[in-house]
Amino acid sequence: MRTFIFSIMHGIQGLGNAIWFLGDVLGNLFSGRIRFAEVMKQVYEQGVQSVVIIAMTSLASGLVLAMQSYVVLVRFGAKEFIAPLVALSLVRELSPVFTALIFSGKAGARITAELGTMNVNDQILATRTLGVDPVEFLVIPRFLACLLVLPVLTIISEIIGIAGGYLIGVWEAGVPGTFYLNQTFKAIRYVDFFSGFIKVFFFAILISWVCCYHGFHTKGGSLGVGKYTTQAVAFSYIFVILSNTILTKIILTFWG
Repeated sequence: MRTFIFSIMHGIQGLGNAIWFLGDVLGNLFSGRIRFAEVMKQVYEQGVQSVVIIAMTSLASGLVLAMQSYVVLVRFGAKEFIAPLVALSLVRELSPVFTALIFSGKAGARITAELGTMNVNDQILATRTLGVDPVEFLVIPRFLACLLVLPVLTIISEIIGIAGGYLIGVWEAGVPGTFYLNQTFKAIRYVDFFSGFIKVFFFAILISWVCCYHGFHTKGGSLGVGKYTTQAVAFSYIFVILSNTILTKIILTFWG
C-alpha cells in the first residue's frame, strides 16, 4: 500500500515538474529569444533526415489501404470509390497519426538522447555556470523545429500515400487514372484537410514536450540515457494515440 501511494505521489510530482518545464519553454519561446541558426540545424536533423522513412511508410500505407479497399469494394461493385476512401482515410487520420508516431521514434528519440547525454555529462550544468539559460540555448531550437517540421512531413506523407493508392487503383483495380484523380480531389474538402492538419500541431507540442523534458532530466549515466529515451518514445506514442481520440471526437462534434 505504501509503495502504491509513493508511486502516485511520484507521478503527481513528475506531472507537476513537466508542466512547469512546459511553462518555462513557452515563456522563452514567446520572449523572442530564438537562435534561428540552431533552429534551421534542427529542422534539417529532425525533418530532412526523416523524409525517407516517412515516405517509405506512407507509400506502403497507401498501397495496403488501396489493396484492402479494392478487395472489399469490388464485392459490391463499387471499386470506383477506392479513391475517396484512400484519400479521406489518409488525410483525416492515418497520415497525421502514422507520421507523428514515426517522428517520435526517430527524431523524438534523437532529441531525448542528445539532451540526456548532455545532462549526464554535466554540459547542461556548464551552460548554467556560464550564465546561459539551457532551456533557451538547447530546448527552444528543438521544440520550435518540431513545430515546423511535423506539419510538412504530414503533407508529404499524405501526398505519397495517395500516390500509392493511385498505383493500386489504376494498375490493379483498373480505375482510369484521370477518374481516380478527379475522385480524389472531389472527395477532399477543406474541413477534411484541416481536421487532420490541426491534430499535427498538438502532436508536435506533445512529442517535443515529452522528449525534451525526459532528455533534460535524464540521470543515471549512459544506462539512464537509454532508459529515459525509451520512456520518452513510449509516452509520446501513448499521448499521440490518446490525444488523437479526443481531438477526433471534438472535431467530429463541431465540424462533422
